[in-house]
Amino acid sequence: QVRLVESGGGLVQAGGSLRLSCAASGSIFSISTMGWYRQGPGMQRELVATITSGGSTNYADSVKGRFTISRDNVKSAVYLQMNSLKPEDTAVYYCRMSGFVERWGQGTQVTVSS
Repeated sequence: QVRLVESGGGLVQAGGSLRLSCAASGSIFSISTMGWYRQGPGMQRELVATITSGGSTNYADSVKGRFTISRDNVKSAVYLQMNSLKPEDTAVYYCRMSGFVERWGQGTQVTVSS
């Protein structure tokens, strides 16, 4: 059974940084595409960044140049380094696995104060 657990959210001032982590159980992490999504207050869930099993990355325009997604297949973990945070980055951030199976984590709250 694949399970995703996010961590690393919190409260930060505008301009600050946070690093989100997502730990995956199960044996298919290395062959799966991993992604980070977010859902702000009153908004639909949106893609933030994805990384394929081969390491190719894709970012939403709103976070390009500020956020970096990475993965560690040995640790079965995916990370989101978030720099130069803005109040509009405030959201619940979710980790997603896709490819052979689709799974979502429970989410972690990120709040950026102005």
